[in-house]
Amino acid sequence: MYYFQGQSNSPTNYPFSFLHKKEFFIVKKHVPGLAHHNQFFNSSRISTSMKRISIVIPVLNEEDNIDALHKEIVDVCEQHNYEYEIIFVDDGSTDQTYQRALALSPVKVIRMRKNFGQTPAFDAGIKEASKDYIITMDGDRQNDPADIPKMLDYMDENDLDVVAGWRKHRKDKFLKRFVSRRANFLRSVLVKDNIHDSGCSLKVFKKECFDGITLYGEMHRFIPAILMKSGFRVGEVVVNHRARTEGVTKYNWKRTIKGFIDMITVAFWERFSVRPLHLLGLIGFFFIFLSFLAGCVTVYQFFQGQGMSETAWPMLTISFFLAGIQFFVSGLIIDVLMKNYYETTGDKPYSIKDVVEND
Repeated sequence: MYYFQGQSNSPTNYPFSFLHKKEFFIVKKHVPGLAHHNQFFNSSRISTSMKRISIVIPVLNEEDNIDALHKEIVDVCEQHNYEYEIIFVDDGSTDQTYQRALALSPVKVIRMRKNFGQTPAFDAGIKEASKDYIITMDGDRQNDPADIPKMLDYMDENDLDVVAGWRKHRKDKFLKRFVSRRANFLRSVLVKDNIHDSGCSLKVFKKECFDGITLYGEMHRFIPAILMKSGFRVGEVVVNHRARTEGVTKYNWKRTIKGFIDMITVAFWERFSVRPLHLLGLIGFFFIFLSFLAGCVTVYQFFQGQGMSETAWPMLTISFFLAGIQFFVSGLIIDVLMKNYYETTGDKPYSIKDVVEND
């Protein structure tokens, strides 16, 4: 087991919602049963004897896994006397996943209008969560709910805000493990979140971690890095990883590319979210410096009798100078836009058809 701590001292909201606003609506449908009404209280004052947890699970065509996964989660929660809610987010399934989820209890089911992706599905479930701890996991049963108690205990013992799972002994195919390891290496260089396995969906968060945050793209992989930037304390625990026995994996090369692009985005925001001019301005000054050097060569050749129409140095001088000015001005404009963005509310890049809650 490993423990790491973020560097920042003051939490700040992390901007995620760059996509255009789309209309959506939420319909809550209460299925007859026992209703449990629980008053929310500050998670920093939670008694260790009764934890209030929300388990958020995106599912896409997992009709053969959802029943067994629900039973495993219920068994763990009942055994440890947790006050809990299970939230399945149906991300546009075309099989019987939604219908099977509706037959479960206790459960809250969120149905997306179409397949928006795993990260928006996580975001939808997180925003519906009402308990003090939010636990995310996959719906393919490769994450083991039996790991939840030790992750919660580790969080309490080390006063953490986030505990990430580390699939140290993965049960995936070689190609998937190979790509994942290369991606983890790049992430350790670009993002530096100090955890081994950002791709593991099994994570435990305190609810306040998501105040003001909207996820998009493949950003769910980089939540620990984003929260570390905001001053939250992040740790890691080795968890059990099981082979998929039912259904088909949803991972493909498109998700790998999207994840890499989002990794670059996170790296940029981590360093330059407040002042993008620091990056673009530096690039601009670099090109202006190149323009100065090219100008010196141009002047030298001019006094040596070199015809200016016979050399490329005058054109390079002008081109480098204009590029430098363009980068610098772009940095100023983006700087103003980012200040304006921070003052606006984030939009959700998805729409929800309905929310069904079984008590």
